[in-house]
Parts: sequence; structure tokens; C-alpha cells
Amino acid sequence: MTSSPQITLTARLSPSAIDTRRGVVRLHPEVLDALGLRPWEAVRLIGARVSVALAAESDSLPGVALLDDITLTNLGIVEGSEVVVSPVTVSAARSITVAGSRLATTAVTPQTLRLALMGKVFTVGDAVSLLPQDLAPPPEADVTAARQRLSQAIGMTWTNELITITASDPDGAVAVAPSTVVNWRDGPRTAGPAQITSGGTQVTAQSQVIEDAVIVSEEIDTSPAEAPLPVADLVGATEAARKLTEWLELAFQRPELLRKLGAAPRLGALVSGPEGVGKAALVRSVANAVDARIIEVAAPSTAVLAANAAAGQVRAAIAEAEKNTPAVLLLTDVDALLPATNPPPVATIVLDSLRAAVNTPRLAIVATTAHPEAVDPRLRTVELLDRELALPLPTSKIRTDLLRVLMRDVPMESDVDFGVVADRTPGFVVADLVALRREASVRAALRQKDSPEPKISSEDLVGALETVRPTSMSSSDNLQTGGLTLEAVGDMAEVKQSLTEAVLWPLQYPDSFARLGVQPPRGVLLYGPPGCGKTFLIRALAGTGRLNVMSVKGAELMDKWVGESERAVRELFRRAAEASPAMIFLDEVDALAPRRGQSSDSGVADRVVAALLTELDGVEPLRDVIVVGATNRPELIDPALLRPGRLERIIYVPPPDGEARAAILRSSARNTPLADDVDLDALGERLDRYSAADCAALIREAALTAMRESLEATVVTAAHLDKARESVRPSLDPAQLASLEAYAKSR
Repeated sequence: MTSSPQITLTARLSPSAIDTRRGVVRLHPEVLDALGLRPWEAVRLIGARVSVALAAESDSLPGVALLDDITLTNLGIVEGSEVVVSPVTVSAARSITVAGSRLATTAVTPQTLRLALMGKVFTVGDAVSLLPQDLAPPPEADVTAARQRLSQAIGMTWTNELITITASDPDGAVAVAPSTVVNWRDGPRTAGPAQITSGGTQVTAQSQVIEDAVIVSEEIDTSPAEAPLPVADLVGATEAARKLTEWLELAFQRPELLRKLGAAPRLGALVSGPEGVGKAALVRSVANAVDARIIEVAAPSTAVLAANAAAGQVRAAIAEAEKNTPAVLLLTDVDALLPATNPPPVATIVLDSLRAAVNTPRLAIVATTAHPEAVDPRLRTVELLDRELALPLPTSKIRTDLLRVLMRDVPMESDVDFGVVADRTPGFVVADLVALRREASVRAALRQKDSPEPKISSEDLVGALETVRPTSMSSSDNLQTGGLTLEAVGDMAEVKQSLTEAVLWPLQYPDSFARLGVQPPRGVLLYGPPGCGKTFLIRALAGTGRLNVMSVKGAELMDKWVGESERAVRELFRRAAEASPAMIFLDEVDALAPRRGQSSDSGVADRVVAALLTELDGVEPLRDVIVVGATNRPELIDPALLRPGRLERIIYVPPPDGEARAAILRSSARNTPLADDVDLDALGERLDRYSAADCAALIREAALTAMRESLEATVVTAAHLDKARESVRPSLDPAQLASLEAYAKSR
């Protein structure tokens, strides 16, 4: 019996929005052929955990697997990790049991849940989205009916719901069939095949009547099944909740007072803040507190409809709100429906409908967005949304309180310290902490399968941090620290101390700077010969300070289209602010910010430099964001970027001396067995003009030399190292070293 073929690939997050939350892995056609698969057949994926997914074709590199966000989470891995892919046999499930939120459990019938799961594959422990598998649906699937029923049952937020597969019969990879019995854990279940056939056609008809009655009930009852959070539980948003409550109470309960004072008794507000910070939850909670009905319109879902359908959906929501005053019409992620650039024709129709609705007595319009600058400016006029609220990113103290609220109904070990977890989650918003809770729960469940009283421990929460990262850091330009800290960096004591003072102190001890009345440095420039560890230092620094690091190499922000480079700079700093405390690392900054007036690129570089200067010391101050640049050509950088208030701390990273070279050799050879005749200290003294990269390359070449002599070699000898020196030559240029040292003295 031959075993199934398997291939190890590098996991990447799929850039396609079509695949989001669909349980799909996209593979190169050559990989599909090697595995003997056709598109949309199932594969087994092995990461930190085992899962399954549907395999589709992609135009990516053969060595890359493009996974959607849910599949990455199910595997317990992050981008760049290895994943083993192999074919898998999928069985039709006789029964499955799922768990979900209270809202989903009470609002979604098992029949609707079965419709949503048609065409998907999963195993026990997997998280599954309620989004129907509409990329390649099976013949028995009714995608339209599933979407309609889920929208009616849960509301516009149904696309965000996740459920967990807790049991299946049989075990292994399964798919839902029309006869599968679907159970909510401790909840209702669908009729099984035995129930349908055992009593003949009469019972079958009766079961169908009952199911149809449930479906009709779903279509009529659209009230929320789960009460909004109490306002007291809106940790970190209490001030915004107080303001919104006051505005709604005046508009709904004291309109005559506003008229006497010469103000119109209407309310339109825009609530902005990072994705997942709880903007919609804030509006729902406040509306519930003032006894107002809330009618929601999910702008992203509406925006993908045809123009007539989108306008009709908005009008229907307005009509519903006008019939149920006092009411709040909530438009979530409004920038998707009313974008600032190239607004579709339907935007004008929607704006006209909103202008008419906002003057309706006891009707308030509230919109939310994570990108206020991307919202059509016509929406933010005085006749529509004339008030704005901004929700900040949670601080460490707020994250501690949020964790206490999220975990108060969860059995926890007594030694769990939420403060420690909060310190290790910079940039996390409420949605990220909810994902952290879920991942910790899965780890605890796997660890305590047979325990009568399972509990979440500190190890579960800390371990969950390996796979859960903040929403603001979901793109692929994040610098991975690999667990490095400054303690792992040998020698360079002065450089490490300077970096600690300039980068870590402002983020760790802001009170000290405030007490002394000084502003911390906003930026640091690292310069030195190539290959001497500048990027390595940055990784170690980020690991020590537990910082989110956004890395930009060379001229990645350059774009030939007018305005795109500046937009990319603004977006980079915005994302860093949302992930604070964060570091923006500009590698090869001389290519990104050369001296102005000397480039021949139609002024693109000049505009990028101007955008960088504006972000560094513009009107909006940087908070908990530090900018670090690295270069080996500091004289090419625009001088304006090196003035106080910008990249003001300039730190020279010198080439390693004999002692440092010996330390680098020892670090590079920590997994390489060396013979007794190898003296790394003496060797380090002889490697004049060798950079850190050269020293590491020397160890690799020596190991290869030993392998060339014998593939059975067990140690690397001094002779192998001497032989390796013949091919690994020093890369440091004396003229460049002299130039850099002269620049260092001039600074």
C-alpha cells in the first residue's frame, strides 16, 4: 500500500478578498498535479495543528501555499511558516456538533446552519465561518437561501460569526450532506435520516412542515437575539459612550430644548477608530441604554450589490427606522459604500436618502469607519454627519481591564495575571483579544480533553500569542524577531545602550520624560558598513521591547503614479499608530529619502521625502511610534531628515573588532560541532576587515568543506576553516570604512 504524496510549502496569507474566511488554500497547478488533485478537492494541512481545506489553483510560486485567514488560525501558524500538504479522503458526516456565540446559537436554526456548511470540509477543532462556500458550491447547496436566512437571523454582522466544530461522526475530514444531522452544542438539532424514514412519508411531510415553519419564523423575526453589552462594560470607550448618550438623549427626549436654543433636534455622527476596536458595539450599547431601536446597514455587503439593490436596501432600512422611532440607523464601515475617491453613482442616491432621513424626528444616523480620511466628504457636512467621535487604541491598562471583562465568565486558573498578558499584546484591540480568548480556549480544551473541570491557564494565553496577532499587523511587511533580544547581541555595548535610550525608554518610561518636560526622540538613524548587523540589532531591539515592527526596504514606497507614494507613506504611519507601541523600520533609507533635487524620477523621491517629514513632525504628533532608519550611505540622505525632531539620534554601528568577531563565530557555530584544534578567539583576531555576515559565511563554508571531503564528516576542523578562508574573503572596503568613520567624527 503506497502512502499519499505530501509536499512542504511556505504558508502565506492569501491576498484575495474572495478567499477570506472561506476555508481555501490556493496551490500552484504543478503542486496540484504532483499531489494528483483536481481543483476544489480537499487536502490535509499540517502546521502546529492538523486541519483540512479546499484546494484551488493559484498563480503564485510553486513553493508557496496561499491560505485564507481562518485556515491559518486553524493550523496555529503565522505567515512564513512551513505547512505540509497532502491529499485527504473526505467522508459525508452522519452528524456534527458545533459551538458558537450566544447570538448564533439562539438565532440560527440547525437547518440554516446546515445550508451554510454545505460544500466545506473540516475536522474537529476547526473554526468555520458562516459565509457559504460560494466559490465552487456543490449542486445541493443553496447559497442565496443561506445568505438570506443568516442575514435575517443575525443581522448585518452575520459575516463576522465563527463557529467551532466540537464533534463529528465519523472522525477525520468530513463534509456536510443533505442528510447530515447538525447539532448546536447544548442546543437544537436537525432531523436525522432515521427520523425521516422510520415513520414513512407522513413523518417526512411533518418534518418538512416543521422546518418550513422555522424558516418562516426566521424571515419575520429580525430582532437581535443577544442583548447589547451594558455601557459599563465598554472598557476604554466610556468617554465616547457618555458623549453619544448625551447626544441621543437630547435628540430623542429634549428636542424642544434644542429648538429654544436655536439648534435643530437632529443627530448625525461619525464614529472612527481602528478596526476591531468596538465602534459598532459602542453604538449598539448606547442605543440600548436610551431605549432606541437600532437598524443596521453593513456598508461592505451593500456596496457589492447592484446599484438599484444597494439603494433599495438603504431606503428599506431608513423606512424601517422611521416606523420604529426612537431609532438609530447604523451604517458600519461606511467608507466601503461612500468612498472618498471615485464614488459610484449610487453614492449620490444614498446621500440624498440620508439627508432626508436625518431630519426625521427621533431618528439618528450614526456611521462607523476605520478610515475617516477615505469617507466621501459629502457625508461629513453639517447637514449630515456633523459630529465625530474617535475611539483610541487600547493602552496596556485598558487591555488588562478588557481581558478581565472578556474572561469573567470563563473558568481560569488562579495564577493568571492579565497585566502580564496585556503587556505582551501591544496593538491588540477588542476583536484581537476575543480571538486570543478563543485560541487559549482551544489550547486548554486540547490539553484537558478528559478533565471534568477544564480551566484556562497562563500558558494557554501566552501560547495563544504565537498564532494570534493584531488586526493592524495582518499584512506581510512585519519584521519577525524570532525571539531575539539585545542580550543575544554580543559586544556593541555603546550601540545597544544608545538604542535602548532612544527607542525603548520613550515607550517604557513616558512619565520620566513628562516629569522632566522633554520630548522623546522621534527617530533614530543607524549607519555603518554593510553586513555588520544593523537589521539584526533592530530585530533584537524589537524583541526586547515587544514592539510591533513594520519594515520597509529601500524604495518599496516609490510609485510612478502621482500621489500614490505619499498615500503609501500616510498609510504606513497610520497602521503604525494603530499598532502602537510600534517601530517603523526604514531599511536602506538612502534609497527611500535621497537628497531632494538630485533625482531624475519626475519628483517621486522628493515627494516621498516631503511626506516623511510631514508625518515625522506634522500637525498630528506621533504617539508610541518610533522611526528607525538604516543605511551604509548616510551622506546620500536628505539633510532635512536628520534634523532635530526627525531622525535626530544618529548611531554608528562600527565593524566588529577581534573580540566581537570571535563572539559572532561562536554564535554562528553554536550548532556546528568543532574539533579540539579550533580556536575561535585566535581566528577572530586574524579576520581583519571581515563583517559579521562574512564570519557567519565562513562557518557555513567550513562545514561545506568538511562535507566535500566526506559526507560522513562529524566535525569541522581548523584545516577546514583555513580552507574556507580562501573562498570567503573580507567584504569591508577600507575606503568605505574610512569614509564612514570620518562621517561619524563629523557628527
